[in-house]
Amino acid sequence: MRDRVLFISICIALLALPTLAQNADDLPSAPSTAIQRKPAPPPPRVMPPPAPAATTDATAPDTTRPASEGPPAAERARADNETSVSDDDVRADRPTIRRTVNEVNVVFTVTDKHNRYIKDLAKSDFKVVDDDKPVEEIRSFRRESNLPLQVGLLIDASNSIRDRFKFEQESAVEFLNETVRPRFDQAFVAGFDTQTEITQDFTDSTELLAKGVRALRPGGGTAMYDALFRVCRDKLLKSAQTGSVRRAVILVSDGEDNYSHVTRDEAIEMALRANVIVYTISTNFPSGGDGDKVLQKIAEATGGRAFEPFQLTDVANAFGQIQADLRSQYALSYRPVDFRHDGRYRTIEITALNRKGLKVRSRHGYFAPSE
Repeated sequence: MRDRVLFISICIALLALPTLAQNADDLPSAPSTAIQRKPAPPPPRVMPPPAPAATTDATAPDTTRPASEGPPAAERARADNETSVSDDDVRADRPTIRRTVNEVNVVFTVTDKHNRYIKDLAKSDFKVVDDDKPVEEIRSFRRESNLPLQVGLLIDASNSIRDRFKFEQESAVEFLNETVRPRFDQAFVAGFDTQTEITQDFTDSTELLAKGVRALRPGGGTAMYDALFRVCRDKLLKSAQTGSVRRAVILVSDGEDNYSHVTRDEAIEMALRANVIVYTISTNFPSGGDGDKVLQKIAEATGGRAFEPFQLTDVANAFGQIQADLRSQYALSYRPVDFRHDGRYRTIEITALNRKGLKVRSRHGYFAPSE
């Protein structure tokens, strides 16, 4: 009887084995088994809605299609176009830099024998000679009556001009009020005796410039060359310049120097390197003497004018003529013959053709860039 019961139990167990094997996959697997087992296929991917066109990033991968397909044709064309524009821009920038370096830009004025400004001349009316060689082509030419200005007012505050200092200050304030245009021009104020003092940095505020002029106090010796050298180097050479701009320094002094460390020629050289035109107003009344000759030399070398007022009240008239000069100019650019980056000084001579008695005022030369 016992053997019969045992036989029936074994038969029942054998019949249940397929059911146990079928349900085994529904149970959690052991860790080692889970690692070795081939992963189940992923569930179907739900396609995300397309992003709005305004927020699409052309450089981001497209998650709505397999990577092997790549971006759609429109996106590929846009990406190719953007790449080619960028490359062209880079290639275009290289020759532009070379043209800027190898071209010389000159701003100048033309007057007749009565010192009246001539403003109706054309490119064909001028001849340019660079380093004793005629320029083959004037590459650009324009009449400029509205150039942005970067102006430095440099006033002698030494003991030698103490008796006329107040009037010169007020004349300078009037000049700045009439010349500097807000949001367009920039000016600064500096005074000098044995030291140079900036009483107002670059600004377009005529109110601040006037305060800077009135803050000057006379006293001490005269270091005029040092002052001109420093403002050209530290304020104008280093100032930002975008496009065409006319840089000028108005130097009000008697021309006497007894304290400078640099020479007159070194001060002129720095003005040329900074592309600065220097206008001088003599405070010697009546005019004449060695000081006026020094001021004239500085002005002529940089393309400016030397004013020698006969009496103190003429100082205001000199400022007015400088304002007119700054608004009555021509600008041209050319590429010199046999130009070399050797740092050498090269001369410039511009003459007016076809009409007699015209005088061209421009800087006498420039320094070529060094390699």
